Amino acid sequence: MKTICFLLFFLFLNICITVGQTSKQEIFETPEKTGGVYYAYPDRDIVPYTPVPKGYEPFYISHFGRHGSRYLISDSDYKNILDLLDDARMKNALSPLGLDVYNRLTKVWQEVEWRGGDLSPLGIREHRGIAERMYRAFPEVFSNNVKISASSTTIVRCALSMDAFSERLKELNPTLQITRESSIKHQRYLNHHTKEAIAFRSAKDTWREEYLKFEESHIHPQRLVSSLFSDSIYVLKKVNPKSFMLGLYGIAGGMQNIETDLSFYDIFEKEELFDLWQCRNYRLYVNDANSALNNGLMFENCKPLLKNILDSANVVIQNRGKGVTLRFAHDGNIIPLAMLLHLKDCYNSVSEPSEFYKVWSDFKVAPMAGNIQIVFFRNKKNPDDIIVKFLLHEKEILVPPVRSDILPYYRWSDIETFYKSLLDK
Repeated sequence: MKTICFLLFFLFLNICITVGQTSKQEIFETPEKTGGVYYAYPDRDIVPYTPVPKGYEPFYISHFGRHGSRYLISDSDYKNILDLLDDARMKNALSPLGLDVYNRLTKVWQEVEWRGGDLSPLGIREHRGIAERMYRAFPEVFSNNVKISASSTTIVRCALSMDAFSERLKELNPTLQITRESSIKHQRYLNHHTKEAIAFRSAKDTWREEYLKFEESHIHPQRLVSSLFSDSIYVLKKVNPKSFMLGLYGIAGGMQNIETDLSFYDIFEKEELFDLWQCRNYRLYVNDANSALNNGLMFENCKPLLKNILDSANVVIQNRGKGVTLRFAHDGNIIPLAMLLHLKDCYNSVSEPSEFYKVWSDFKVAPMAGNIQIVFFRNKKNPDDIIVKFLLHEKEILVPPVRSDILPYYRWSDIETFYKSLLDK
């Protein structure tokens, strides 16, 4: 019996902790993952939760969510490529494959025009789904007339994500009292970036030169360009091969977030997609996560948010009530938050660029509608006895620096002590 229990526990740990370790084969098998932060919410393989320790009942959920799936950030991300292909078409400079890609992109344009940066219909569905699963998983929290606080940054796609999430909860229980705010008041901690972090990202003498050399060795557009254009003179005079390849790569990665059922992955080779993704992952890892190249600078970005998480939880705890706190922001916020919370595989730090993707992957930390939930449970017999567990994209995840004999659950007093120590650094 002991052997069986040990094996089950070992299996649980393996399910919980596999967040950051990515292989080339994984990327090859699911090319959508090369979309990075454009990876649509992966809710297809959500696993059952570990049973709650006997005698405990959920009473509060602290949530942070990235906005749902969106269109590319600007109409020009589509239009620049479309205009170039259209010009080449009129000058008979496209190959048959190039003409096919042009025709596909004209269909895409019918949906995406004037929608750069907007939340897509899929983004709404993602947040409605997450809200419903939260409601079903922890029904005790959503009893009649429970107060729920929802806040977002002032960016419309975040406010609409908040609205979609909140509306689904209201549909499930109309008595829920949900306040919704999108304002600078909340943006100050939801989307905080220190002056030092901003300066590091733009400085030329910190990480950029090494990155440019990495990019140069990983982006090879000649094959792709040759497959789409039939006139080498036209390419010489009109096409920037690297920018063109990056533009098509961006469109390909973003297709999973919109309604038009087309793909552009067939025009890339697997190795090309893998290398392009490595470059994007590199930039995010250095600019928002815990790459050794930034010397832990990005931890500071989410300290105001962590303080809000602790303060909001303690209000509910001290009042011995119930509630939910919903927060909605961006990939550049959930990445440092997951790092500061020390969620497994979200704060790994290495300095060798070729190793970055092996220890940290953007699509695993910040997919569209990515979310972190801290679920609080109270001992029915002793209301001061509180335990918590962490969910990353609705999957249980560990906080390795904090010890616990009830994994994946932790005693709130231990978690709070650890996080307060981080705020004091």
